[in-house]
Amino acid sequence: MTERLSAWPLWKRLGFRFVFVYWLLQIAPWGWLSRIPGLRDLNDPYFRLVDWSVRSTNARLFHVRETLVPTNGSGDTSWAWAQLWLYLCVALVAALLWSVLDRKRESYPRASYWLRTVVRYYLALFALSYGIIKVFALQMTFPSLSQLSTPLGDLLPMRFSWLFIGYSTPYQVMSGVMETLAGVLLLMRRTVTLGLVVATAAFTNVLLINLSYDVPVKLFALHLWLACVFLLVQDAARLWSFFVRNRAVEPTMLYEPPAVGTRVRYAQRALKLGLVVLFLFLPLQSSWRRAAARDRLVMPVPLARGVYAVRRWVVNGDTIPAHSVDASRWRDLVIDNETQGSVGSTDSLFWQRYRRGYFRYNADTVARTLAMWRTSMLQDSTHLFTARYELPADGVARLWTVMRGDSVYVELVRTARHFQLSERQFHWVSEYNR
Repeated sequence: MTERLSAWPLWKRLGFRFVFVYWLLQIAPWGWLSRIPGLRDLNDPYFRLVDWSVRSTNARLFHVRETLVPTNGSGDTSWAWAQLWLYLCVALVAALLWSVLDRKRESYPRASYWLRTVVRYYLALFALSYGIIKVFALQMTFPSLSQLSTPLGDLLPMRFSWLFIGYSTPYQVMSGVMETLAGVLLLMRRTVTLGLVVATAAFTNVLLINLSYDVPVKLFALHLWLACVFLLVQDAARLWSFFVRNRAVEPTMLYEPPAVGTRVRYAQRALKLGLVVLFLFLPLQSSWRRAAARDRLVMPVPLARGVYAVRRWVVNGDTIPAHSVDASRWRDLVIDNETQGSVGSTDSLFWQRYRRGYFRYNADTVARTLAMWRTSMLQDSTHLFTARYELPADGVARLWTVMRGDSVYVELVRTARHFQLSERQFHWVSEYNR
């Protein structure tokens, strides 16, 4: 109650005005409506305005890059950095104007409560979003055959960290449990402090991984961590007394809502129920369905999952030897599952990643053809070619197709390639350093 009655010092009033504007711009809680089924396009006008503002101010003021790349799989693109500078500038200008126009006000207890509430639910939203998909081991997957076939030195740090986590399902699930626990605790006022402590630990780990392994979500991870710190700092005196000085403390009143009428109180409860459904139950339902679909095994056709050596590579009637420097020649072909695979080649016809060419395929077992498309993080739909195939013997396949106008014949032999890493080895007793 003290905060509501006492005047704030000047530095606190100035700082509050700045962070209030900045957090609202950064979080954009109105954007949460887009997560409701059927309302996905509701905020399109707002986000178009943001995009126009970012590009306009970058062209005239920030000059992060001449051409901005919007956020995609990466959240640290030039567009994201230009947006950060824009939000910081807007918050600074707005705080100065606010300070001039509202200079007689001594404190902002009600606005402070609503800002804490928005930041708290922001943390809960993403703690639950990322935590739940980890609980179902959906965020990082176990290394595919194509990834196992990639030399370690060809991997970038981000992919290395992704595979490191995806390799161990228990580790990923436990990480998800901690994030989910933090999110659930943050949804309840009585457990907010414990939730912030758990969330800070979880997001510190996420931030360090992102910074240490060049994971391109550094800005987002930093904001989640700063949101935790922002809320903890406001309760610093009480936390210091409890954790460091080992003294009894009173319950926090920072998250107790201001006194309101009965109708408003019912509206608040209905809104909270809606947010709980939106942040917790819908992600649970979605992840459950994705996990169920993943666990339904579909046998690959016509080629079985595995690594195939390229025994013969013939272009326009000329056999290209295995030791050839021709970049278009395949060293091997990997079938990861019923829809995806890769070739050991740097041919730009395929989507290149870590010196391998990736593709999606669809088999027509009646016409005995394989249709192949480029595959990428951007869901490229470029059709590459359609190959006619034969399976003359177990583990042997022959392909005939046309690439770039050249007639190509490929003879494949399934190998007994063995990856120790795929065994998920674990030993309580290890007689030597493995």
